[in-house]
Formats: sequence, structure tokens, C-alpha cells
Amino acid sequence: MTKAVLAGLREQTPAMLAALEELVMIESPSSDTSATAACATAFAAMGSALLGEKPERLEVDGRQHLLWRFGPHTRVLVVGHLDTVWPVGTTARWPFGVEGGRASGPGVFDMKAGLVQALYGLAALPDPTGIALLATTDEELGSITSRGLIEQLAAGCQAVLVAEPSRNGALKIARKGVSFYHLHVTGLAAHASEPQRGGNALLEMADQVIGLVSIARPDLGTTVTPTLASAGSTQNTVPAAAYAYVDVRVATAVEQGRVDAAFQALRATRPHVSLEVRGGANRPPMEESAARDLFSRATRLAEELDIDLPADGAMVGGGSDGNFTAALGVPTLDGLGGVGDQAHAEGEHVLVERIPERAALLAALGAELLAG
Repeated sequence: MTKAVLAGLREQTPAMLAALEELVMIESPSSDTSATAACATAFAAMGSALLGEKPERLEVDGRQHLLWRFGPHTRVLVVGHLDTVWPVGTTARWPFGVEGGRASGPGVFDMKAGLVQALYGLAALPDPTGIALLATTDEELGSITSRGLIEQLAAGCQAVLVAEPSRNGALKIARKGVSFYHLHVTGLAAHASEPQRGGNALLEMADQVIGLVSIARPDLGTTVTPTLASAGSTQNTVPAAAYAYVDVRVATAVEQGRVDAAFQALRATRPHVSLEVRGGANRPPMEESAARDLFSRATRLAEELDIDLPADGAMVGGGSDGNFTAALGVPTLDGLGGVGDQAHAEGEHVLVERIPERAALLAALGAELLAG
């Protein structure tokens, strides 16, 4: 992939910004399947015009995902998602805008810029045969309906390229695994004036949550974080039920297994109460070994294209669909999307001048993988 391709992509920056604006202004919160379907329809039209082919519309449990496949055998899979964490109505107060070299708007960084870059990058390839592009609509929910598609498409691939946003410009070479647990305590109601007659679910839950601290291993990158809890019905009644949600992040599959065993071993300690543990692993860890070769290639290609790329890859706590593919043993490189900041936060943005550069890097990496 030559510098002439990068120059051509830079000339297309206004068109890329127009495409990004269109996607951002079609709001697509993960929980609203009508909204995500509308965004998918717009992206399908956009991609059809650029890539010369219409995508397959894959519907799973009422949710639409898009797939472009070039050739009968997929060697390189590019993955991204159209859904965001922002509710419908956000653009009324915070529309897409460009100021001071930054494009901002809900979902612009995570990760609609990455998908626009992927389209234009693939369109720059002289022959995309062997590449597939999958755009999903439920990643922010844990890829509930798309995980099977991702794993099926990735199996046997030479590489998976994930168009998620970068970390301060750095590619992501490792991601923590993610587990979600729901603790449900059932107790026995009684009047608060006679607590001995009941089983206090709130006290049991408090004991359990405090005890979770011992499961965490910060020295190994393992965090165990209670995030949401509720208990009781009235202020003068011994609580008969209590709930707590716990977020777990781990750096290795070994740690994910250890933590899960610890959660499954939890038992109620107070009379008249029982404890049920629900949930488990949502995403396995993406360990650095999956990205090592692809990161080396990307670093060299960025140097050849004379574009800025941090020399070190990033290890991040958040999961992505790259976690699934890396766990299959498929070489996976993440963070090929937008360069910007403040994902999931007010002020989310991407740097405009980096959009064509990232499109060119993805194209160069895809071209080299197909040639090799």
C-alpha cells in the first residue's frame, strides 16, 4: 500500500466526514432495535456505494447485523459495531460538529469513525478478495446475538482486525476479560421491631459484598467491583430480598477461571437466608500473544506510510469483540479505529486529520495479509 493511496484517502476526508456525520446523527442505542436497524440500513447503503456490493443482512433474535464477504473464503475479518451507549435524543442537544480539528458527537469515537475508516480503507484495496467486514449492533450489550456470528466467521481466518477506537493513538494488543455476576439473596421478612424473627437479606448481602474484596488480585490485574445493589421493601421491614451486580476484569484466562470458581463457592452465612449466584464470563481475555505479529506488521507499515503510531501497544480493561476471536487462537489486532478520546462521555471526539491515516493503515495491513 503506497503513500499515493494515503494521499487519495486524505483527499476524501470531506466525504468521510459527511459519512460520519450521517451515521452519528442516526442515533443507535444498543437497546433500541429499531434505531440500530435504521443505522444499519444507512451503513448498508453507504457501504454498497463504496464497496460495489450489498451486504448480507443477518438477523438474530430480531436484531440486524451486516456482512460483506469478498470471495468464497474469508482470510481476514474486519469487525466493528454500529450501536452506541447514547440514548435517542442526545443529538438534539449535542449534534455532530467539527471544530478545531476535532469531530464530536455521540458515538463518533466509539465507534462510528472506525467503521467509516474501515469502509474507505477496504474501498482503497485493488482487490478485496479474501476479506470480510462485519458490522454488528449489540456490542455494547455484550454481543449477545452477534457473538456466534463473530466466532463462526473468525474460525480459520488468518487474522481479525478490530476497528474499535485506539488508546491515545496506540493500537490495542491486549484486553482484559470481562465477567458479570448477579448475587440474589432471599431472606425472611419480619417487622423491624422483631428482627430475630426474620432473615435479613440486606445484612447477608453486605457480608458477601465486603467479602468479595478477597477475591480480587490487583497485583495480577484482577478487579472485582460491586456496581449496583438494592434491598428491602419498606423502612420498617426486615428485608426479604437483596440484589447486587458485580463487574469482574481479568488479564488471563487462568484468573477468569479462578474468580468464577470463587463466585460459585459463595454460600449464605446467616439463618433464614439463601444465596444464588447468577452470571459468569461474558468475554474471555485477549492476551498479548494474539496480537504480537500483527502489531509488528502494523508498526512497520505505519513507518512506511510515514504516519504517527505509538511504538508501544496498549493493554486496556474494557472488552471488545476481539476478545472472542483471540480466545479462538486467531491472531487479532484491536484499536485500529478512530484516534480521539472520551468514549462513552460528554465531549467524545476524533481527530479529523487522523481519519484517512487510520483508513490507510487498515488497508495496508489488509493488503499485506492477503498478499502473504
